[in-house]
Amino acid sequence: MTGFEDHDLSSDAFLSGRLSLLQPRKGYRAGIDPILLAAAVPAKPGQSVLDLGCGAGAAILALAARVPELTVTGVEVQPGYAQLAQRNAERNAIALDVVQSDLVALPDDLKQRQFDHVIANPPYFDPNRRSAATDRGRETALAEQTPLETWIDVAARRLAPKGMLHMIHRIERLPDVLAACGSRVGALEILPLCARQGKAAHLMLLRARKGGRADFRLHAPLILHEGTRHDGDRDSYQPAISAVLRDGELLRWP
Repeated sequence: MTGFEDHDLSSDAFLSGRLSLLQPRKGYRAGIDPILLAAAVPAKPGQSVLDLGCGAGAAILALAARVPELTVTGVEVQPGYAQLAQRNAERNAIALDVVQSDLVALPDDLKQRQFDHVIANPPYFDPNRRSAATDRGRETALAEQTPLETWIDVAARRLAPKGMLHMIHRIERLPDVLAACGSRVGALEILPLCARQGKAAHLMLLRARKGGRADFRLHAPLILHEGTRHDGDRDSYQPAISAVLRDGELLRWP
């Protein structure tokens, strides 16, 4: 995919306007998933973060907007989205190093580096179990083409000892996620995300540590919205979730 023309882009505000992102009007557009992912990472100033499959930069830039003085790097296979991530970094005055590359063919200089944190929002869906999106960029973002095991293997290799991996994924992929982690990372924690009280979880956050030995933890679900049903146009987020999405607060794990 080549670069996007300006008339094909919209300018969208995140974190109550603290972050402004150019996104394609047609194609993959960031929702709350990358913002929740960024909020889940307990990064500290001076640390380094690698975002695998950074797209237009929503997650890594949201994290950099919350935590000052991070060294941030993004990897994106689609040239158009890689260029967009770089533009978004510049418009938000964030020093993001964007590497346009496939996960399985990272440049040698990147393979020599280790990071305190790796984050990823991999494609959620098995392409053999769904109808393909008509937009190629959206299909690449949504349909898994690189095995999940490869995503986690690459992440583990790039983590420094005791470094942390955070990933957001569909809850039905939990068995695949756990199998892919294997012996690559340990101290696994899963935080299910539910839209409302009494509803089944559709998403989950994974936290893992390189060399971690703590027991596996399955947390109680995090409820995103107040009430048991949608009751109008208001977003009705729980106060803690609103603080994450609007104010850029850290998402605190139970």
